[in-house]
Amino acid sequence: MTNTTAPSAAPSFGLLVLRLVVGGIFAAHGAQKVFEYTIPGTIASFSGMGIPLPEIAAPLVAFLELVGGILLALGLFTRPVGILLAIDMIVALVAVHLPAGLWVGEGGYEFVAVLGVAALALAFTGAGRFSLDGAFLRGRVPAWVS
Repeated sequence: MTNTTAPSAAPSFGLLVLRLVVGGIFAAHGAQKVFEYTIPGTIASFSGMGIPLPEIAAPLVAFLELVGGILLALGLFTRPVGILLAIDMIVALVAVHLPAGLWVGEGGYEFVAVLGVAALALAFTGAGRFSLDGAFLRGRVPAWVS
């Protein structure tokens, strides 16, 4: 007889796949801003897009995406990182991509919308069993980081 009360591993595998892909994409975009475009280049880009306070916003976003993407992939502090990355994508959507419409090929918002919603979904669900949150925090984020 099988134990039907034990939680299935399938949702945690799904969250693992989601975290690895979304976290990897965020980390790659952050690395691009830090290492390829460089922080001064990213500041210039943000300034050209009309982002307020580009000298503060550009390095903040670059390192949030780089470090946050890595943390998301590892499943460490998933809930607060997911919220921060979702906010990052909301700002990108409203400040840059919304006027171009939906399609990403025309500079639209479909890609940032998917990334933002995925980050928000991870903030709501947590990292799952196969994560550093699951290993160290037993899926709970302590009060000092919520």
